[in-house]
Amino acid sequence: MVIENIKSIIGYSSNSLPKDFSKLLDSLKSHQNYDQSVLDLVYDAYNFGKKAHHGQKRKSGEPYFNHCVAVATILADWGMDQNMVIGGLLHDTIEDTEVTKEDISTRYGDDVLHLVESVTNLSGIKFNSRNHKKAENFLKMFISFANDIRAIIIKLADRLHNLRTISYLTKIKQRRLALESKEIFAPLAHRIGMNNVKMEMEDIIFSILERPNYKNIKNLVKANEKERKNYIDSFIEPLNSELKSFDIKFDILGRAKHFYSIHNKMRLKNITFSEIFDQFAIRIIVEKVKDCYMVLGMIHQKYTPLQDRFKDYIAMPKSNGYQSIHTTVFGKEGKMVEVQIRTKEMNQIAEIGVAAHWIYKDKSEQIQRKEKILEKFAWIRDMIDELGNENKNPQEFMDMLKTDLFHDEIFVFTPSGDVVQLVENATPIDFAFQIHSEVGLKCSGAKINGHIVPLNTELKNGDSVEIMTSENKRPSYAWLKIVKMPKSKNHIKRWIKKNEYKEKITLGKEILEKGLRKLKKISLLKKVKESFHLFDNSSEESIYIDLANGEKTVKDLVRKIEPKNEILESNEDESLTQKFIRKARGIAKGVTVGGISNTLIKYGKCCNPIPGDDIVGYVTQGRGVTIHRASCSNFPVSESNRLITVQWNLSDDSSYIVRLKIDGEDRKDLAKDIIECTSNLKMNISSINMTAESGLAKCDLIIEVRDVKQLNRLQNKLKTINRIYNIERR
Repeated sequence: MVIENIKSIIGYSSNSLPKDFSKLLDSLKSHQNYDQSVLDLVYDAYNFGKKAHHGQKRKSGEPYFNHCVAVATILADWGMDQNMVIGGLLHDTIEDTEVTKEDISTRYGDDVLHLVESVTNLSGIKFNSRNHKKAENFLKMFISFANDIRAIIIKLADRLHNLRTISYLTKIKQRRLALESKEIFAPLAHRIGMNNVKMEMEDIIFSILERPNYKNIKNLVKANEKERKNYIDSFIEPLNSELKSFDIKFDILGRAKHFYSIHNKMRLKNITFSEIFDQFAIRIIVEKVKDCYMVLGMIHQKYTPLQDRFKDYIAMPKSNGYQSIHTTVFGKEGKMVEVQIRTKEMNQIAEIGVAAHWIYKDKSEQIQRKEKILEKFAWIRDMIDELGNENKNPQEFMDMLKTDLFHDEIFVFTPSGDVVQLVENATPIDFAFQIHSEVGLKCSGAKINGHIVPLNTELKNGDSVEIMTSENKRPSYAWLKIVKMPKSKNHIKRWIKKNEYKEKITLGKEILEKGLRKLKKISLLKKVKESFHLFDNSSEESIYIDLANGEKTVKDLVRKIEPKNEILESNEDESLTQKFIRKARGIAKGVTVGGISNTLIKYGKCCNPIPGDDIVGYVTQGRGVTIHRASCSNFPVSESNRLITVQWNLSDDSSYIVRLKIDGEDRKDLAKDIIECTSNLKMNISSINMTAESGLAKCDLIIEVRDVKQLNRLQNKLKTINRIYNIERR
């Protein structure tokens, strides 16, 4: 033993121990009644870690191990158990020193080793500027989180201390650390209910990333600090007297807003500092839940409440476990005061979230609490499972996890009375996806409080929502603009992506077969399918996708297989045109001349009329009737006696084929954007052929349309696509 007799610890004066360990020891003793053997073991870990990190320095110039002690002290302040505190002391030993896993396991047990390994793995996850990689690493973190929440608690303590000492870094590294913490660690702290950690992180981040705004808010808070304190004291004084008459144990505290929260409320709600509702705020902490409601009744009798500012998070807790009653009342001089009422246990969970479930002295009770919190945060595993074990999309996971920290949650009801928790401003589609993904995908309408409403209607607290479904209804791109919750958006995106994928494969197959026939190389079809590796493709299906997206052409594939054979350059434009016209005219049953079908007709090559065009007939000598577009400049207008009324013989439900020539910049996803336009207008693509040269993309698009109005809508829609220069009907 490093300490021969634990009594020596107790007998030490504060001056006889290292100052940093004395601080750690004070935190340990003040938050839990650790027995002597635990204190002895922690001191042993302190000396072990100090020796392991000997000679290592931080950017500030101080010994590196000071950081490890600070992390352990933060964990002790949160009331964590001995293994987590020791894990904090040793969290960098495997990564940064010569200490082995066996050393830690032998000396402190497998559980401490597991914690140190988990934190080491988390530390190895680097969040760089590439969004996909960042999201991928974020997902790795949460898979680890799902396995052991304690590792994340230690990691947050580590990150918090790094932020507290951020001033020693260069300006560039400060911004990098602040951005990473803003995007990853502050939202993480929020989602596991560690509100105090989130607030402190956000204020430090705010001071780094938005220094002028930070100083402004800080000065505003400081300027009215005395006034605010005096007003709160005068508000609390009569409450103290009245609450004592209730024979309940209570504490009343003034509550200061953190700077970043003030800034965001001013920005998001476009209000001034003086207009912030909860600038004056108090918190009342009691022993029992029933006491919370007793206090609430007393306050509402004494002060007039603001009706739309009442929230009962005890009856309906937030997703991160937060519970409290919030009410805003009118105090003296008409000033509004926010009052929070909660139990001691609720207050612990509100401040340190999931970490609160490790602070109970009774081990059996602690185990039960841990089991409960693991159940409460089972949503992490559910999210991972929902994305699929084989096809996890890191960016989707990140989007699902990162919610807007400044939007309140709302609670709505199913027709049977079950409570569904949503984000503020959520819509019926969000509600449908919360019920079940299939309900969301088949959502055709909604009723709110018994009344049919549009699907973009914003839900409010207490609404009763009923979803109508249809087997024929499916999501559209328009839904992405309606929904507010990441979960809903990801379900919609995945459904659209999956169905587009199938369509592109079908289109790609058609492009390949038709292209090979045109080049008189259809015999190569099987070889092309089997030789996907020659084209830098991972599968046969990926060839079809590339063809559909215009990223490869049939000629490209043939040249790879037969590099020495010349491919005959045919007049592609002409053949495509003729093929298109034949197909277009084939949809119609012909042309009726003067009400009579079966008349000998031919089509003017000068204008190539197709069904849907306004047409006119010209009676030739001995060759029947020639059909021209009404706008054609080539037929002899002077011979009006030879003009005859003609019309397409189309049924009412007929569509007609149109060919568009689209010119634009050669860029990624151009074909995808064009396909999306037609899909949104529910138009069928007969074929799409795209070529690119010298940065310019040319697209031949053949589509079926109902009428000219639909065609005009498509053309207008296509014009809005980024970097499309010209659209012509051919």
